[in-house]
Amino acid sequence: MAVANGTTIHARAVRLDPPELVRELLDHLGPTVVAALAGVRDRKQPYKWAIDGGATPRDESLSRLQVAYRAWWTIADVDGEKVARSWFIGANPRFGEQPPYMAIREDQFTDVLAAAEEFVDR
Repeated sequence: MAVANGTTIHARAVRLDPPELVRELLDHLGPTVVAALAGVRDRKQPYKWAIDGGATPRDESLSRLQVAYRAWWTIADVDGEKVARSWFIGANPRFGEQPPYMAIREDQFTDVLAAAEEFVDR
């Protein structure tokens, strides 16, 4: 399997309709993590976003979801889905031992994407 580069993954994230983007993240990370990284308190909100023709994430939440998708696929393409999930929810020294999904919620997009790239390069 060829590894997708950052530009390809970015294009994929931007081209996906928000409901599909959210459905993929829900499948891989679950509603609690998706809600947290998007910056919403209601863990049911991502399910509402995942419905075609349903609620739409606010712009800041959509940006976070796209970055999460990019980071997810950067790792999953190389190391698989289990490792990508572990990376997302595990303590990370790059973020003061916070998990990367919390860094996404805090809009540390450049740092998260760089950390994902560094992880797959090791």
